[in-house]
Amino acid sequence: MPKKEKQKTKKIYRSKKERMIGGVCGGIAEYINTDPTLIRLLAVLITLIYGAGLLAYLIAWIVIPEKK
Repeated sequence: MPKKEKQKTKKIYRSKKERMIGGVCGGIAEYINTDPTLIRLLAVLITLIYGAGLLAYLIAWIVIPEKK
């Protein structure tokens, strides 16, 4: 009978070291293991094209906890 292995749940946090404003983009980049600059560029493009990026960033800043 195979052993059940506990999967470590990956959680998203606002980054303390990859922070420009609130650490949201840095935290997302750490979560998906990519360069924070790419996430920041995507956030700026979404803001410029759709106008909802700034609101989404502010909501994420409030909802996503800071890494301890």
